[in-house]
Amino acid sequence: MTSSSPDRLSPGEWAAASLVVVIWGLNFVAVKTALATLPPFLLTSLRFGITALALAPFYRPSRAQFPKVALLGLLLGVGHFGLMFFGVAGMDAATAAIVIELSIPFSALLAWVFFGEVLGGWRSAGMAVSFVGVALLAGEPHLPGWLPFAAVVASGFAWALANVVIKRLGSIEPLALNGWMALFATPLLLLVSLATEHGQLDALAATDPRGWSGVAYTVIGSTLIAYTIWYRLIGRHPMNRVVPFTLLGPVVGLWGGVFLLGEPLTWHKLVGGALTVLGVAVVQLLPGRNVHLPEEPEPGT
Repeated sequence: MTSSSPDRLSPGEWAAASLVVVIWGLNFVAVKTALATLPPFLLTSLRFGITALALAPFYRPSRAQFPKVALLGLLLGVGHFGLMFFGVAGMDAATAAIVIELSIPFSALLAWVFFGEVLGGWRSAGMAVSFVGVALLAGEPHLPGWLPFAAVVASGFAWALANVVIKRLGSIEPLALNGWMALFATPLLLLVSLATEHGQLDALAATDPRGWSGVAYTVIGSTLIAYTIWYRLIGRHPMNRVVPFTLLGPVVGLWGGVFLLGEPLTWHKLVGGALTVLGVAVVQLLPGRNVHLPEEPEPGT
């Protein structure tokens, strides 16, 4: 990346941040593609198992941080990603990409509960708008049932809970957090898969190159490449200069689902999506006193 002042992104950094958001937005398309043959919890365990192999040998948290990192394996690995993949398996990727943005209002609410951080009138209004947007999405006529939708909402709440743990974790190398959280999450996800899914070996054997490309995308693109670029950017610039890019993630996910997967574009998605993103933008970009932006860069990635 070219050199720039701490408060201003260079053209190369703008391009890098935009690339990250596109990668993360299209991650929902990749997940939906892989889910055509792989059960959701098995797919999630593959993602985290490969991530752990790639990162854990080279980055390590301090001994005192291991209990909280293990807890994050449960919250992020099973609670966030496992439930999100389960939800995406039963609903449009475009809808899931928008609904998962509730993670941001949930994080602000939990920061108010646990840390006494001020919400303020504008941020409270933003939360209300985002919830109205998601309520419209819940009325989407192509939604096959409530369970997948509820799973994605619950996964957003798990992401918010994880931010509370991360805030109490102290300073940690981000790739060490990702690698060891993945290491703790993998056996938990395998247990959930064994308990709730069947035919795992047959599913692995039946997965074609298109499905494996979806797995590779979630690991190499969404996790290793995008997170590395992201952490480099937030290491060089204030969060409020970089975080606004993430608001484009659900937009990319929406259009990726429509144009790459052939999902229908309905008024529920357009209006509900616009309200959700608007509400999240208010929550994320107009912080009250003592409010910190979420530590994890983007839910669902």
